[in-house]
Amino acid sequence: MAEDVKTDVRTYDGSCHCGAVRFRVRSPPIRTGIRCNCSICIRRGAVMSSHYVLPEDFAWVSGREALRLYQFGDHMMNHWFCGTCGIHPFGEVVEHPGKCRVNLGCLDGVDPLALEVAVIDGRSF
Repeated sequence: MAEDVKTDVRTYDGSCHCGAVRFRVRSPPIRTGIRCNCSICIRRGAVMSSHYVLPEDFAWVSGREALRLYQFGDHMMNHWFCGTCGIHPFGEVVEHPGKCRVNLGCLDGVDPLALEVAVIDGRSF
């Protein structure tokens, strides 16, 4: 019998380093993460959520106006960062507004260095 992942859902509070950007994410318990080898991610070094967070599972607490956008290459992702401290809390899929991968280092109670982390080949996208 397949397990319905929506039955075991947690709410994670997240923020940038300075606290100007605050949000909440609903997700099954986070046990894994990903790293990407594209040119921006390899420099940023963040461990991101393994699964995309859907718009209905993401909620703003405060600070949306503090975000700044960076795009490059094929413009497939919106790379959002805090205009004050520079931390990248999430990246959003351009073709699916609100669908994002979250920087696990921005979530309270998640230690990204203790997770199993897979590497995805973003250079090939």
